[in-house]
Amino acid sequence: MNFVEELKWRGMVHTMMPGTEELFEKEMVTAYLGFDPTADSLHIGHLCGVMMLRHFQRCGHKPIALLGGATGMIGDPSGKSQERNLLDEETLRHNQECIKKQLGKFLDFDSDAPNHAELVNNYDWMKDFSFLDFARTVGKHITVNYMMAKDSVQKRLNGEARDGLSFTEFTYQLLQGYDFLHLYETRNCKLQLGGSDQWGNITTGAELIRRTNGGEVFALTCPLVTKADGTKFGKTESGNVWLDARYTSPYKFYQFWLNVSDEDAKRYIKIFTSIPREEIEALTAEHDQAPHLRILQKRLAKEVTVMVHSEADYETAVEASNILFGNSTAEQLRKLDEDTLLAVFEGVPQFEVSRDTILAGIQAVELTTEAAPVFSSKGEMRKLTQGGGVSINKEKLAAPDTKIDGNYLLNDKYIIVQRGKKNYYLLIAK
Repeated sequence: MNFVEELKWRGMVHTMMPGTEELFEKEMVTAYLGFDPTADSLHIGHLCGVMMLRHFQRCGHKPIALLGGATGMIGDPSGKSQERNLLDEETLRHNQECIKKQLGKFLDFDSDAPNHAELVNNYDWMKDFSFLDFARTVGKHITVNYMMAKDSVQKRLNGEARDGLSFTEFTYQLLQGYDFLHLYETRNCKLQLGGSDQWGNITTGAELIRRTNGGEVFALTCPLVTKADGTKFGKTESGNVWLDARYTSPYKFYQFWLNVSDEDAKRYIKIFTSIPREEIEALTAEHDQAPHLRILQKRLAKEVTVMVHSEADYETAVEASNILFGNSTAEQLRKLDEDTLLAVFEGVPQFEVSRDTILAGIQAVELTTEAAPVFSSKGEMRKLTQGGGVSINKEKLAAPDTKIDGNYLLNDKYIIVQRGKKNYYLLIAK
């Protein structure tokens, strides 16, 4: 596989230095891409970069994932309107271990193949670098005029940030540039990958290498992924969509991909999966014949959920989706863990009921009128039940006076009442 060709048809090339394609014809290339370690999980905003490294390794080349432990202590002005918080070393090391575990699902770190992936942290070579050494080794090679011309610097200086640009952030491009120099000298790394917002920092590194030892290196950036309507990709009302199940459940993760627009699905399935070109073209043609079946969204959601989480998590997410939108069973409902159950029924009306009352046993008609106002009257509840329109935990309620007790509690705490086809209520025993 040709790496550049693979990225091009997937829509993952924004800018590329002259000579980059020719480099791949000469040797197995080592490239690096940087990740911000300010959290102990990556989110889907990082996924395009992760997939670049994945394709890179699949094409036979050696990927390096660089965690910006040192640069994360400073903050990158690119695309930012304010300076970010600084981290301590203990937090950085914790974040590093968590991120490596996540990247291990996409990259081969452990084999003895010559192109096995490596994880490095720039804190390891920056922590003992004195200011005087840095000024002599790096600072004298790059002029202030060169640094001032960068877009990321200009935007901050021209009033886009209230507080201007600190010296700390101004030096960021030199620090990132030194990463490239260090990896070039120690690992023969000749290519830096990144998002298009990193072009200025990447070219500073290439210039530093050229001026320091005359070496020739290359760069390739991917476009910043957006939605079809131009809004930011990866953000929901509740914030980032994380790769860690502690922050975004596999069900919510699956739902995010399942609910993207047709136009976005056609782009995202190229960027965020490893499905070959011919298969994607066939899926797209099939989707266009019957868009209402959401063939692209379903395949996209499956591929990414299995890759980030697991096949079992994907199957649970599909079953959970069927609870609201399909003919699921009480057995499927009882298999859900608490986090998934709450995610499925997020946004439905909730009522707290006495746990003691449930354990003692209460007639369904009283539970759904007096204990929790699911129905406005007992008469309404009885009438709908007789017509087969009331379910408790996805099972049709046979009679209004059916006794509801502790055996009905899901995860020892919840009862799901369904009124009609689409109206759900979550009762919480406390």
